[in-house]
Amino acid sequence: MFDKENRVKSDGSLDTETRPEPVEQRPRLGRQFGKLWTATSASAVGEGVSLAAAPLMASTLTDDPRLIAGVSMALTLPYALFGIPAGVLVDRVDRRRAMARIDLFRGLLISAFVASVALGFGSLWALYVCFFLIGTCETFFRNAAQILVPSVVSEEHLVAANGRIMGSETVGSQFLGPLIGSSLFVLAPAVPFGVNAATFFASAILLTRLQLPAGDALPQPTAERPRLLADMATGVRWLFKHRLLRNLSLTAGAINLVYTGALAVLVIYAHRELGLSDVGYGVLVACQAVGAISAAKLSPPLVRRIGNGWALVSVVVAIGCSNLIIWLVPNAWAVGLALALGACASVTWNIVTVVLRQTLVPKDLQGRVNSIYRLLAWGALPIGAGLAGVISKSHGTPAVYALGVGLMAVVAVRLSFGARKWFAHA
Repeated sequence: MFDKENRVKSDGSLDTETRPEPVEQRPRLGRQFGKLWTATSASAVGEGVSLAAAPLMASTLTDDPRLIAGVSMALTLPYALFGIPAGVLVDRVDRRRAMARIDLFRGLLISAFVASVALGFGSLWALYVCFFLIGTCETFFRNAAQILVPSVVSEEHLVAANGRIMGSETVGSQFLGPLIGSSLFVLAPAVPFGVNAATFFASAILLTRLQLPAGDALPQPTAERPRLLADMATGVRWLFKHRLLRNLSLTAGAINLVYTGALAVLVIYAHRELGLSDVGYGVLVACQAVGAISAAKLSPPLVRRIGNGWALVSVVVAIGCSNLIIWLVPNAWAVGLALALGACASVTWNIVTVVLRQTLVPKDLQGRVNSIYRLLAWGALPIGAGLAGVISKSHGTPAVYALGVGLMAVVAVRLSFGARKWFAHA
C-alpha cells in the first residue's frame, strides 16, 4: 500500500507519519493571490474561446482530420521546442513583468488575426502561425505563473491555491470559453477571437498590479548568472537525479499523448459520430468544467486519504475509463460524462505533481527544473495531436480512443508497481 499521507518535510523528503486530521476550513489566500488568480483565470477564458473557435474555423477550411488536428499541433509544438529555454529565462527575468508583457503581446497578436479574418484574409496557415505563437507565449507564461504561487501563499496553502488556480483555469478554458467561443462563432468567425484578445489585455493589466516580496520576482542578480547552456545543464542534472520527479515527468508524457490526441479530433467525432452542431460541440467541450470543479474540491481530501501515489494511479485509470466510454458509447450524454471524468483526473494529476515540484525543487532552480519536466511531459502534446489526426484519417476517429484505452492500461500497471518505490526514495 502507498503511504496513508505524504507530506513534504523542510529538507525535501516525504514525511509519512500519520497525523490527526485538522478540521478543514477554506483558507484565506490573500489579495495578491487574488490578483494572480484573476489574471490567470481571465487568460484561461480567452484561451478557451479560441480553443473552441479555432477547430471550428479549421473545419470550415478543410475536412481532412490531419489538418484540423494541426491546430492542436501548432499550439502545443512550442512546449517541446522552447520548454527548456523558457525555464532558464524565467529564472533570469522579472516574472510578474514578463507575464504582463506576454499577455499584452498575445492580445495584440490575436487582434491582428481578428483583423485578417474580418477582412477575409483568414486561412489555415494563418491559423497555424497564430496558434504557434500563442503556444510559444504560453510556454513562458505557465512556467512563470507556477513559480509565483509560492511567493503569494504560504507552503501549507499550496494545495488549496494550486487547486483554485487549476480549477478556475479549467473552468475558463473548458467551460466558459468554449461556450462563448462556439456561440459567437455562429454569429461571425472573427468575434470569438476578439473576445480572446480582450481577456489577454485584462490579464496584462491585472499582472502589472501584482505585488511580490522583495527578491521573488527576480531571484538571481545579473552578475551571478551562469551561461545559458550551463543553466540548462544544471536543470537536466537535477531532474534526472531525482527519481520521483523524473518518472512522473515520463508518465505525464504518456498521459498527455492520450489526452491531447482525444481532444484534437473531438470536433470531428462530435460532428460525424454524434451529429452535433458547432454549438453542440462547444457544449460538449464545456462538460469538462464539471470535472475540473470537482477536482478542485475533491483532490485535497483524496490525497490526504489515499496518498499521492494511489491518487496518481486513480488519475490514469480515470483517463482510461474516459476513453473507453467515448469509444464504446457514441452518445452525447455519455461522452460529456467521459470528458468530465477525464478533466477531473487531469486537474488532480496537476495539483499533486505541481505541489511536489514546488516543494521538492530548490527555489532558485524551479524555472530550469520545471522546463525539463515540461519538455518530457508536454513534448508529447504535439505528437499526440498529430498521431490522432493520422489515425482518425486512416482508421476512423473511434480508433483514437480505443488506442488510448490500451496505453492508459499499460501506464496504470506501471505506475501501480513503481510509484511506491519512487515516493519512498524522494
